[in-house]
Amino acid sequence: MLIKNVKIWSDGEVIERGYILTDGEKIAKVGSGDAPAYDGEVIDGAGMTAYPGWIDAHTHIGLMGDALGFESMDINEAVDPVTPHLRGMDALNPRDRCFEDAWNAGVTTVVTGPGSANPIGGKFVATHTYGRRIDDMAIKNEVCMKFALGENPKRVYNGQKRSPMTRMATAATIREALTRAKDYAAKKDAALRDEGKVDPPLDFKMEALVPVVKGELVAHFHAHRADDVFTAIRIAKEFELDYTIVHCTEGWLVPEELASENISVITGPTLHARSKPECANLGWEDPVTLNKYGLHPAICTDHNVIPEQYLPMCAGLACANGMPKDDALRAITINAAKCARIDDLVGQIKEGLYADVILYDCDPFELEAKPKTVVIAGRKVK
Repeated sequence: MLIKNVKIWSDGEVIERGYILTDGEKIAKVGSGDAPAYDGEVIDGAGMTAYPGWIDAHTHIGLMGDALGFESMDINEAVDPVTPHLRGMDALNPRDRCFEDAWNAGVTTVVTGPGSANPIGGKFVATHTYGRRIDDMAIKNEVCMKFALGENPKRVYNGQKRSPMTRMATAATIREALTRAKDYAAKKDAALRDEGKVDPPLDFKMEALVPVVKGELVAHFHAHRADDVFTAIRIAKEFELDYTIVHCTEGWLVPEELASENISVITGPTLHARSKPECANLGWEDPVTLNKYGLHPAICTDHNVIPEQYLPMCAGLACANGMPKDDALRAITINAAKCARIDDLVGQIKEGLYADVILYDCDPFELEAKPKTVVIAGRKVK
């Protein structure tokens, strides 16, 4: 595919009159001026701007069926506080109509998986939004491990009258699991080095956590209240984890402290009511302030808290409340990709990355804006 005569925006860089040449699923060349001769599919982008496909770095799309009940509710296995062996892609339903809503709105990649009922919930998958089979749609099968602090685990397990019913117990539950995983990993490594030693008995939960404690799989910590954010940072430092804070609702109240930690942060969902005590300080001040302090936040919908198709609207509202436009665009492209550690796959219009490109003939943050053309993995879907 060749897209020509188009203005290109990517990570703040602009080509006024450029072209994008794809080779299969990936971008083969990005250039300026006259496009090369090409005898395949050609899209004339005259009068339009090309952006990288929007990316939602934290969502539960496909695990909570739209307008359905328990039969499609696969977001939480809320009977065991420690479930790292669960994989979001094993519950994801790509036929959920919200995927069509997503790609129609230019959301081409989502990071989706288990919810926040359990202190350790399981693994998320990074996937394109267009397709019929998750095995073909996924761009990275296991992209992060979900941890949760604050009210959600407290509420779930208080209802069952079992631990963890406090923030202390939630943190202790996570520490215990990570400590066991480090010990399990050490025994496996020792068995590799020394023929006289044997592997520990197979433990699916520990197998899932080994890449986390080795820093090979990023930990995503659900935390709204500022003290929960600092608990996440404390645990991550203790175990030398690669980590991202998800939600960070009260981050704007402690920006200096967070800036000193240089954390990776996903903000949102913000376009909804202050639905629980730990969200009492919810507001657009959060992504705007964290951005001012150099933390380069991503913005998420947490679908179905906010329907997936409103991701660009959320970035637009951050822009309306003081975030520079280029930074708001980064919050749903390259920043989102970096928070999920998939910026080597998506997030820019760049050679070698997936050919996820959306074309607008207007400002994408206008209320009535819709992409005219959507290309996902080199295939025109709209």
